Amino acid sequence: MTEITGWLAGLHRQAGTAQLAALAIAAFIVIAGVAWSRRWYLGRPENGHGARGIVADALAIISPFLAGLLSVGVARILLARAGEPAPWLDIAWNLLAALALIRLLAYLLGLSLGRSTRIKAWELRITLIVWALFAVQVLGWLDAIVEALDSIGLSKGATRITIWSVLKAFALITFFVVVSVWVARWIDRRVNSIQEIAPSTRIGIGKFAYAFLIALGGLLGLQAAGVSLTALTVFSGAIGLGLGFGLQAIAANFVSGFVLLIDRSIKPGDVISFTGATGTSTTGFGWVEELRGRHVVVRDRDGVATLVPNQNVITNPLINWSYGHPRVRLRLPVRISYQDDVELALYLLLQAAEHPRILRDPPAVTRLMEFADFGMEIELRFWIGDPAEGVNNVRSDVNRRIWALFRENGITIPPAQREIRILEGSQSASRLAPRGAAPPRPADDGQD
Repeated sequence: MTEITGWLAGLHRQAGTAQLAALAIAAFIVIAGVAWSRRWYLGRPENGHGARGIVADALAIISPFLAGLLSVGVARILLARAGEPAPWLDIAWNLLAALALIRLLAYLLGLSLGRSTRIKAWELRITLIVWALFAVQVLGWLDAIVEALDSIGLSKGATRITIWSVLKAFALITFFVVVSVWVARWIDRRVNSIQEIAPSTRIGIGKFAYAFLIALGGLLGLQAAGVSLTALTVFSGAIGLGLGFGLQAIAANFVSGFVLLIDRSIKPGDVISFTGATGTSTTGFGWVEELRGRHVVVRDRDGVATLVPNQNVITNPLINWSYGHPRVRLRLPVRISYQDDVELALYLLLQAAEHPRILRDPPAVTRLMEFADFGMEIELRFWIGDPAEGVNNVRSDVNRRIWALFRENGITIPPAQREIRILEGSQSASRLAPRGAAPPRPADDGQD
């Protein structure tokens, strides 16, 4: 406590009351302004605001430092008129100007990497780290700090690892990786602007550029830090062993993701379903929203995003409603009673297929599929040309129409139950069924 008091007293004697008061006011303005602008900046949406939004963000970010510079400048002018020297204010002016410039450069770097909240949060941290190095260099403390950090370390033979060497290596690797990410993001944006390339190919090129350039940046950073790459052969062998055992599933998902991008069997915007049989079920129905390195993002009609591992997409069967031509055939099975007129029921099914989304070519057809235990199984088959607009909604409309037509014409849908019936005399059920006006004709529509 006595040492701190003595240091403050010495500082007061060197700077004087006026300079310390000016520095305290400038520090308060900068800290309060940074706290307010950071809260406002992080609360902004991640999507772009246009040129005006970028300029507004930049002004809000550097305005606290400009206000601090203004207060320091006014104090310098006042002290100069009073004939008092202000060396501390001169240093503060240079440091604040450097801080404003570094903060602006960090904002532009973050803008080029993306407008996510995580990148925004790291902008100020990187700014303070770089500015701290600049400040200790301006104040002449850098050599002493480096010497102190370099004196603390571990030695083994001719190799010595110190705190300063670790920090230096970390800084160099971070620099090279950030540059690699920036270049990869530029390549990704440039490739995505080429509309002649298929969407899945564009995504594959972007992901390959990310993986390759980040790995290259890491290796260049290690080499720049003085780490011999030949010494990493043991670690690369361990990594390969880990990929073969512990990271097998992760590696399989990444490889499967590249396979999906290359063969273009699934692309963003496709309508897929993971379970059920085509034409009768659409369980797991959704849109492919994004193809990522580890999983596929599928969003269903409820707005829920399902993250499906790429390996599951490769190894398990799924239905791609958008693959090839968009036309799909739907089948609606219906059960009628043995006492109903089957020809009339088949005719009513065709009447129910009059829907604006049902194609007329090929036309809807009906089939008598089976004489089952609880009734006759008939089926309506029709084609639609826009499955991306929904399949269950068409099925629901046609089912409602079938129900209304059956009720109007006395066609019954029997429940699954067992009955003991005593028939009149020895007549069979086929003789008791109503007769159609004309004999049944064989199907000649050429469809299955």
